[in-house]
Amino acid sequence: MFDKVLIANRGETALRIHRACRELGIKTVAVHSTADSEAMHVRLADESVCIGPPPSRDSYLNMSALISAAEITGADAIHPGIGFLSENAQFAEMVEEHGFVFIGPTPEHIRIMGDKATAKKTVAGLGLPVIQGSEGVLDNVEQAKKLADKIGYPVLLKAVAGGGGKGMKAVHARDEMEEAYQLASGEAQAAFSNGGLYMEQLLENPRHIEVQLLGDQHGNIVHFGERDCSIQRRHQKVVEEAPSPALNASERAHVGKLAARTAKLLGYRGLGTIEFLYEKGKFFFMEMNTRLQIEHPITEMITGVDLVREQIRVASGAPLPFKQEDIKFHGHAIECRINAEDPNTFAPQPGKITNFHAAGGLGVRFDSAIYAGYKVPPHYDSMIAKLIVHGANRNDCLLRLRRALEETVVDGIKTNLPLHLRIISDPEFIDGNYTIHWLEKKLAEGL
Repeated sequence: MFDKVLIANRGETALRIHRACRELGIKTVAVHSTADSEAMHVRLADESVCIGPPPSRDSYLNMSALISAAEITGADAIHPGIGFLSENAQFAEMVEEHGFVFIGPTPEHIRIMGDKATAKKTVAGLGLPVIQGSEGVLDNVEQAKKLADKIGYPVLLKAVAGGGGKGMKAVHARDEMEEAYQLASGEAQAAFSNGGLYMEQLLENPRHIEVQLLGDQHGNIVHFGERDCSIQRRHQKVVEEAPSPALNASERAHVGKLAARTAKLLGYRGLGTIEFLYEKGKFFFMEMNTRLQIEHPITEMITGVDLVREQIRVASGAPLPFKQEDIKFHGHAIECRINAEDPNTFAPQPGKITNFHAAGGLGVRFDSAIYAGYKVPPHYDSMIAKLIVHGANRNDCLLRLRRALEETVVDGIKTNLPLHLRIISDPEFIDGNYTIHWLEKKLAEGL
């Protein structure tokens, strides 16, 4: 096992990793920008290193600064966390070249799955169902028009690099293609320094279903069931739940085995998630995330497995301590992402938190690094907390979630807590009757 881990991340993610390390008896090194000098993960870590000014490119994305911080503190391994450099193959290679363990998959797997077109081609070759579309990167807009004519509208243009909805445009007719192509490519270039696009046939009303996986260095793979992440705004997840209210037992078993088989054939190690679009009883591969995910706590709640702890263990070379038949599912869990943003306009709301109270009680988990007096910086993602609730069944979970949302207090800045209360009160959500387009449609109707 490692003696010391450098956590190359910030906020709630860094704090989550710190807690798992401490429970394994591992010392931690926090890195931070000058804007995060008073952050909770910095306060609680055994050591901390300032790696640059507030902009991410000069701090949390500064590979040389992160490697230097690991060297001067004598860390054994680097955990990239979520976002930032967590899916950067070059960084993973750099970590290993400097003699540290990268707590994640191999650089090769990051690279393969990081290019969405390559990923699609790879998994199709392994027997995973994929949506009809381009075989690789589109050369130009004329090629895009010809392919869309062939497979039929509507289609979806997607960036080959990155995620989070950036570089993604729906095209419903041929005369929309040129503008959509230029916008998507420009957005992808700005966000990922790669303007390459590929195309998929657009499913009209799918659900977003993903399967959590974990593989060790000895060829063992297990899955931890599925999560339903269909409540989205602008392709960004807002609410997630596990298990999905849309799947029956047969479909649940099928998609779990499908994902685990694919990861096994890939020889995958570490945590990963295979994401599917699900419509009319069929699953289609969307992408694979080669990292820890924000919504991992709902899987932990229904399985009782500490995924971050196991991620660290397998990175150290330990075998999985369980087999697939050992993974049991209990009850239902829902996660609400709490953002520092106006609940109606969605404008970011950085500033000082004057009063704070986290919901508690049986089955309630509040993952956050905020505190009364903390100043939410304007430089990073607006998510400041995750409220995760578990119940014996979905109805119990929803009742508990309402109570927990009403109990949570974050004063001094606006948050999207009121939006979450509106979402979980909607009859269609209560019935589990929603798709990836549901939230935006409801917002347009005045939810």
